[in-house]
Amino acid sequence: MCLPASQADFLLALPPGKGFLSMKKSTKINERTKKIVCISMFCAAAYIISFCFPIKVQFLTFDAKDSIIAIGGMFFGPLAALTMSVIVPILEFLSFSDTGLYGLIMNFLSSAAFSVTASLVYKYRRRMSGATLGIILAVVTMTSVMMVANLVITPFYVSMPRETVAKMIPTLLLPFNLTKSLLNSALVLLLYKPLTRAIRDARLAPAKTAPKASPKTTVITVACAILLLLACIYVYIFVLKGTIGFFGK
Repeated sequence: MCLPASQADFLLALPPGKGFLSMKKSTKINERTKKIVCISMFCAAAYIISFCFPIKVQFLTFDAKDSIIAIGGMFFGPLAALTMSVIVPILEFLSFSDTGLYGLIMNFLSSAAFSVTASLVYKYRRRMSGATLGIILAVVTMTSVMMVANLVITPFYVSMPRETVAKMIPTLLLPFNLTKSLLNSALVLLLYKPLTRAIRDARLAPAKTAPKASPKTTVITVACAILLLLACIYVYIFVLKGTIGFFGK
């Protein structure tokens, strides 16, 4: 490996062993900086998506930011997923969100339950089976967490008795949150490889072991994800009578 003259002179001037340690420390700092940049990019993408294309279903709002946060978490780990789950809702709260503190809490719980679960499973099983299992558990975890949160927080937000909110679970809250988690799952399956490949190609992150799948498996996965995505949009628009908003409205 050839070093610039100034860097080579600096390393030669160091005591024996110090040059290698300095290079190692410099590499770690460089990798940490790139990781921060990438996580910031994921946060920005999640924020932009939540702002540009919300789907309104009564007092509930769907956006696809959880899929972006989950992809970032699967690539950088569950701690990164948790960090993004805090940052993005705060950015929404400080800018365009009209749901106040209740919305901030619900957004955090939704994003964290989905993305941390998916990334935690994938961290210890970096194969297609691990990615699939992580997504399935993320759907179950997020839906369950949001049902409890709806019973605890929603009565204060909509100024309704808890019994009234409980009656809304089978007709609105459960279908909404289940569809939300499934739609985000479909987006993860569709976007994970293109986004992470772009990050590696840009040399913003080192190559990592990716889930290996045959071309046939890939085609089947993409086809199923597209069908699931279309089915979820159909449920939101035609079953739950939702409306697609643009730019936070």
